Amino acid sequence: MDLVGATVLVTGASRGIGLALCERLAEEPLARLLVGVRDPERAPAITATSGGAARIDAVRIDLSSRASIEEGIASWPVPADGLDVIVNNAGVLTGGPLARQELDDIYAALQVNLGGLVHLTRAALPGMLRRGRGQVVNNASVSGYLSFPGATTYAATKAGVVAFSESLRREVDGSGVEVVLLATARVETEMAARMDDLYAGEADTRGFRAVTPRQWADRVVAGMRAGDRVVWPGGAAGAMSRLMRGPEFVVDLASRQMRRRARRDEG
Repeated sequence: MDLVGATVLVTGASRGIGLALCERLAEEPLARLLVGVRDPERAPAITATSGGAARIDAVRIDLSSRASIEEGIASWPVPADGLDVIVNNAGVLTGGPLARQELDDIYAALQVNLGGLVHLTRAALPGMLRRGRGQVVNNASVSGYLSFPGATTYAATKAGVVAFSESLRREVDGSGVEVVLLATARVETEMAARMDDLYAGEADTRGFRAVTPRQWADRVVAGMRAGDRVVWPGGAAGAMSRLMRGPEFVVDLASRQMRRRARRDEG
């Protein structure tokens, strides 16, 4: 997608991958970059480079409930359906043997990682469809494809993001709206360090090739500009994830045929 003059929102932007994505996108000639954080007053300072984003605003994003999401959207300087690109990056990590996971943590992960992502996408999508231009970028993680022990609930939320994104991509086919999945693997963040501790005794994730947040942000923005269906990591995690994805063209073909029959019947 051509990012020139676009209004872009990134969620989970206070640190890690989200912060790196905002810093990288600030270098693009955007009209506006919305830095989604829980507390805008404590948002990290992000400065556009020469020729970069014309305006950068910190906005409130709290995905913990339907009410908090709607309150945040109402406070934004632009309406949700005015977004050209939404990067659904925010997420929470759960892990360890299911029998020892706290129920509150499980429900929070389901809400933030999947429910909130769907809610925000639903809010932004009508405007993109009206304009015939837009992009939805969803951070699914390799956990959306690789269901390791110790990752039961986290993998379930990310597999949901994969299914949601693939279905949406086929639904908006031909509309001018793109859907980009991020199969994020090991990035050097606080979450990666926590993952090692949570999964200890169930799965050793330290062997995956690690990249810095900036390196991954560069790769993601390149994928956004190219309109890639999936932005894959390198190394073993990327190779295994590709194998688990399977022959998508079969479902693409079936989806087009099903849609043609449905529209023919409506006519």
